[in-house]
Amino acid sequence: MVIITAAFLKQLWLTFGASLAFLIIGLVRGYSASALPSLEAFDPTLIQNSEQKSWIGSIPPLGAFAGSMLSGPLMQRAGRKRTLQMAAPLWAAGWLLLGFAPSFPLILLGRFVSGLCVGFSLAPAQVYVSECCDPEIRGQLGSLPTLSMSLGIVLSYITGKWLYWRHLAFFSATFCGALFVLLLPLPESPVWLEGKGLDATASLKWLQLSSRAVAVVKDDEVPEKSDAAAPAAPPSLFTREVFCSSSVIKPLIVGFALLFFQQFSGIDAVIFFTVEIFESAGSTLDPMVATIIVGVVQLVCNGVSTMLVDRAGRRPLLLLSGAVMCVSMFAMGTAYYLELQHSAWLGYLPVASLVVFMVGFSLGFGGLPFLLLGELFPQHYRSQLSAMASAVNLLSMFTVIKSFHALETVLTSAGTFWMYACFCAIAFFFVLFMVPETKGKSLAEIEQHFRGEKKSNKMKLQKISTIS
Repeated sequence: MVIITAAFLKQLWLTFGASLAFLIIGLVRGYSASALPSLEAFDPTLIQNSEQKSWIGSIPPLGAFAGSMLSGPLMQRAGRKRTLQMAAPLWAAGWLLLGFAPSFPLILLGRFVSGLCVGFSLAPAQVYVSECCDPEIRGQLGSLPTLSMSLGIVLSYITGKWLYWRHLAFFSATFCGALFVLLLPLPESPVWLEGKGLDATASLKWLQLSSRAVAVVKDDEVPEKSDAAAPAAPPSLFTREVFCSSSVIKPLIVGFALLFFQQFSGIDAVIFFTVEIFESAGSTLDPMVATIIVGVVQLVCNGVSTMLVDRAGRRPLLLLSGAVMCVSMFAMGTAYYLELQHSAWLGYLPVASLVVFMVGFSLGFGGLPFLLLGELFPQHYRSQLSAMASAVNLLSMFTVIKSFHALETVLTSAGTFWMYACFCAIAFFFVLFMVPETKGKSLAEIEQHFRGEKKSNKMKLQKISTIS
């Protein structure tokens, strides 16, 4: 049970501010499913074939991939909070460009820019939250960004049912201004400040963090520096000694794999083309209504996951998630294979399958890979590694979305969903054998775990000085 203290409320406030970036990411992800029917109905000359539709859905992840490669050095130099603030006006510009676009190329440009800002914001927002929360509540607060993403998707689905596609873009742009303003009074991450040799006292005082929350791993062999001396710069990540060390390569493999499996579960093919999927499956429900149902289920289950993550732990939720997704994707493929829409009650199987899929996805793989993004990586290289992991996630997202229609042609719709079921099964066994539990551990303790037991015995936890 969470005890409501001043520290909790301040860390919650910071989490809400950072989570607004994830809400806008949700608006980006939900936009194509909401806007494409309106675009085809009111401006059919702007989009004339399925290839153009697939590009509207798939180009944001391509832009996000480019943005994520830039976000690593940017958040390392400018800080987590400032990186998010810099993304906000550019994000608003992307939405406005999309809303005013007079032609298909400018629609794509607007979608690309909005995706670029997704890449700028994905890793900094999650790392910012993870570094500014106490270990006992980091799971719950660290899950709120993903809950906000689900809320953004639902907002896009619901407003998209009634709003013209241009007006939906203008509606989304307002949240970018709110993000910039909400971040203004918040402090920078004390872990980042300390790593840059800056005074973290004010940030620690505002957040009221425990000393355990901001402890960092310190090697015995590194010589002590006097207080007046600037901190020694850590060696480059891209040296063989550092990159292949257990404290880097092990969490990198875990992080990359979880974010890869998150996408190859088929989630963004479902989110970006939900209306299409229900129409082609012959669902007896109105496709837009079914789409909203799926989005609401995802939002509710992400809320449940947020409440459970610090009680049940990360591993059990990920295992349950992988198993449920596997079964539901198999059922979805079966619904296509047997064309069950001709049977009255079985016509609901596509909707039921995707609702169950969203339940499974939201309980584990929906949010926990992003939470682990801010937990697994060592302090000195957290910015770069988090950005690299985000890039893998976004490149996987682009591949899944762009290949969806092609896979339907080659494998049939049934075969495509069965393929996603196989990836879900592999994800289950990967978690079972490779993913450690991080519940209740400080970031320094997690880093020690990956260094290995023998090495960790030689480590000391150096605490950032706090004031009483």
